[in-house]
Amino acid sequence: MLKSVLFDMDGVIVDTEPLHYKAYYRMFDDVNIQVSNELYASFTGQSTLSICKILCQKFNLNLGPETLVDIKREHFKHLFDSDMSLSLIDGVLDLIKDYHKNKLLLVLASSASMQNIHNIFERFDLDQYFIAKISGADLKQSKPHPEIFEAAAMAAFCKPSECMVIEDSTNGIQAAKAAGIYCVGYDSLHSHDQDYSLADMVVSDFEDIAYDKISEVFAVGC
Repeated sequence: MLKSVLFDMDGVIVDTEPLHYKAYYRMFDDVNIQVSNELYASFTGQSTLSICKILCQKFNLNLGPETLVDIKREHFKHLFDSDMSLSLIDGVLDLIKDYHKNKLLLVLASSASMQNIHNIFERFDLDQYFIAKISGADLKQSKPHPEIFEAAAMAAFCKPSECMVIEDSTNGIQAAKAAGIYCVGYDSLHSHDQDYSLADMVVSDFEDIAYDKISEVFAVGC
């Protein structure tokens, strides 16, 4: 029986990827490194600190990863405050309200910093629907490690078999499956170069996983 839904944030709830892209590439310019589109795509779903650790090692940077994190986050904060076009992904608010109305326990499980999570939730008034918010930046391991979804399931006091993850990234899907949780891959216009092959279901419209439809999937066993 489905009791809890664990939502990724970037690319599932809100399309912050364009802001992250600009912030990262401004940081790359600041530290004078050239990051290919392929390498950047491989970072999707990982925490900023994990990404910056990879960059420091790959480019043999003298700056520490924490310094890169600070530079990137400062750029992102400026973009977040100045870009009023930022909006929720089409259909996700209706889905969240549908799940909440039907008594599913909603947990946010995002690699974003808790400050970014709070900013998004405050702007779009989402706290009323979620029982907990988990930031990968506060954990020891980053996606594709399952720690974040294990923590999210615990926050809902649910077994992995009673949960469902909604993810849009290769790393996130791998993390969900490693945690033993049913995973819906959300393949949208905002998703680029991600692998959905491990997902239990792939959708491009949130109506396809409305409560009445997804509850039938769990009723017959996943």
